[in-house]
Amino acid sequence: MTPTSTPAEHRTDSIDGTPESTALVNAVPLAQAAAEEAAEGEEVGGHVGISVEDPAAVTHFFEAAHPGYSGWRWAVTVSQAGGEEPVTVSEVVLLPGPQALVAPDWVPWNQRVKAGDLGVGDLLPTAPDDPRLVPGFLASDDSAVEEVAKEIGLGRMRVLSWEGRAEAAERWTGGDFGPGSDMARSAPGSCAGCGFFLPLAGALRAAFGVCGNEYAPADGRVVHAEYGCGAHSEAEVDTTPLVPVAEVVYDDSMLDVEHTVLTGQAPEPEAPAAETAETEADAAANEARE
Repeated sequence: MTPTSTPAEHRTDSIDGTPESTALVNAVPLAQAAAEEAAEGEEVGGHVGISVEDPAAVTHFFEAAHPGYSGWRWAVTVSQAGGEEPVTVSEVVLLPGPQALVAPDWVPWNQRVKAGDLGVGDLLPTAPDDPRLVPGFLASDDSAVEEVAKEIGLGRMRVLSWEGRAEAAERWTGGDFGPGSDMARSAPGSCAGCGFFLPLAGALRAAFGVCGNEYAPADGRVVHAEYGCGAHSEAEVDTTPLVPVAEVVYDDSMLDVEHTVLTGQAPEPEAPAAETAETEADAAANEARE
């Protein structure tokens, strides 16, 4: 429900100050009594403004206290024929005020139908002037359709027009099986390179096809050529272990001990050359002293 407003409310610019206009503006008690009579016992609120309809008619507004009509107002139009004629009530109606909630504008049923509303046994006739369709006799704008119609001498009464194909392409591209879906963004490849991809015929062949993989989420559905999923025919699974394994593994939990038997006494290590020279010099000095 949407708020609405009453036009020309509180207008006084057309009041010219004549006795007739003054009498119409001052006819608040008469208008209120008429509103109370129309309310049939319901309370009528205070006077909230006027609207000048013409020099001989003024509408007075009163708040309505009727349950379920919050923001609505009683509109009482009073008029005067002029001269010494009395002010009379012309009309009393209940109208929505500026903040009142009212029902939305009525929309024909065929404009309210959405995708998925059609059930078993339901009929959804197509309008004769539906812009999505054109006559099927060589007016399809689709070379594949025209060629078939020429060959067999028959044809459908109507076929998709250029506008109809464009709307379908836009709808399929932005759907769950379009290139922007989460599945497509994480796929290993696109449908265009998948062996299960069955391209459509005609003008939509370059961008759309049908998935023929029973394990894919789009099996039997129209998919965009740039759509993709994990069931791609050329998908490869990495079978290498997640944790790298070394090529050679040493087991150090056990030690092998090898016993070696010596057959002779090992020779003493030779003294360094400097030490040998010093020993020979000492021996020569001792011989000289003797």
